[in-house]
Amino acid sequence: MEHHIREEQGYHIASLTGEIDLETSPQARKILLDTVDHCEKILIDMASVTYLDSSGIATLVEAFQRAKKNGKHMAFIYLSPAVLRVLSLARLDKVFAIHADIESAIHAEP
Repeated sequence: MEHHIREEQGYHIASLTGEIDLETSPQARKILLDTVDHCEKILIDMASVTYLDSSGIATLVEAFQRAKKNGKHMAFIYLSPAVLRVLSLARLDKVFAIHADIESAIHAEP
């Protein structure tokens, strides 16, 4: 798994690439939790995530809960079809803020 973090329109965008599974989820966890701890507005770009297993889901849930607990805004953008399918099966598409792109995430912010 690879990642890149950039700032755009007041948001820190963490772009993840590759598989988020048992092997790579500790790295994804560190990246996401560090981003949540140091940024107020976070978007997670998952357009290039090709696979997500239960350990990856747990990582996303933990980051989302930490952001919510600390009053930070976190949303997911550009979900790949594979990721969207897994999140839908886990019914997390009803829990997470999921948007098609950066602009729709910004306009939807509470």
